[in-house]
Amino acid sequence: GAVVLIVRDGHVAYSKTFGFRDRATKAPMPADAIFRIASMTKPITMVAALMLAEEGRLQVMDPASKYLPQLKALQVGVEHRDGSGERRLILEATRREVTVQDLMRHTSGMTYGPFGDSLVQRAYRAANAMDDQQTNAQMLDKLAKLPLAYQPGSTFEYGMSNDVIGRIVEVIAGVDLNRYIVERIATPLGMSDTAFLLTDAQVARLAQYQPSANSASPVVVGYNPAKPPKWFSGGGGLLSTAEDYARFCQMLLNGGELDGVRLLSRKTVAWMTSNHLPPEIGYGAFTMELGLTAPLPQLGQGYGLGVGVREEMGRGTVPGSVGDFFWGGATGPYFWADPEEKLVAVLMLQEANMQRRTHYRSLMRNLVYQALE
Repeated sequence: GAVVLIVRDGHVAYSKTFGFRDRATKAPMPADAIFRIASMTKPITMVAALMLAEEGRLQVMDPASKYLPQLKALQVGVEHRDGSGERRLILEATRREVTVQDLMRHTSGMTYGPFGDSLVQRAYRAANAMDDQQTNAQMLDKLAKLPLAYQPGSTFEYGMSNDVIGRIVEVIAGVDLNRYIVERIATPLGMSDTAFLLTDAQVARLAQYQPSANSASPVVVGYNPAKPPKWFSGGGGLLSTAEDYARFCQMLLNGGELDGVRLLSRKTVAWMTSNHLPPEIGYGAFTMELGLTAPLPQLGQGYGLGVGVREEMGRGTVPGSVGDFFWGGATGPYFWADPEEKLVAVLMLQEANMQRRTHYRSLMRNLVYQALE
């Protein structure tokens, strides 16, 4: 099942539900179904951090160790093969420190353990770096002891960098990430179903995965009502609805303001949704697995702070506009916002199979743009 919501010129142009919220029980999909939004958490976490930057409490170009001293002594893990052909990990010093911007744009060298079999990724898995019963403070202690996959600033490597931004927000604000996002972003914007935790009444609206989807992709399953998380993952832990997320996107499309509530300045939003990857950047192996959202020059796309950005029209595999920004989640959801067309589109579903969710995202892009006059 799915929920599709399209907003044009600030007004709902299309809203429809499809299929089941829970196929096993044949429960129909309601418009206010709640979804595990996985990496669509990232743009919200970046807004949280940029709000602190606008208040002068965070500098994006600062070394991350200014806020998290544990990150001062990070090392890079470089694989070598010995005489027998066995892979070994050699630790090397970083050429420079990881900056806050590195963490925001995934150039810190941090990775995701489940999405590959490098020795660094094996180390992440062995440390259980994505344990949903840890706190962000405990997560940081683990990451500070793990090697980086690349030198800071050298490579776009999609990984746990934004989770570290979530911890920076906690340290500066003095409250946990759930409280910060609920009180400073979700509640002011009228996003009443967006948080890291659900009430019992909200659990009754939680959408379930497509049958057998999890076996086809190494995805973290996400929120389990029977065992709610202690880890407020700034990179992937939020739950939300199509309407809530569309309100967040409309705030960005409006230049940081919605219904009289301003979270960011117009120029900060423009900066956030511009490409932050330098021309000489390398790309980690998992980048190609990001599908439509991959921030690759050959697709005419880059990466801002928490969002992909379209820079050229002709290279992409789906229609859009130069300047549109977007992202999706490993649990299925996808959004894009098109400033030129004054358009927000949100697709909410729980589909962990990469091929199927790419199909749905591509189909939705094509159907939306063919309908524009």
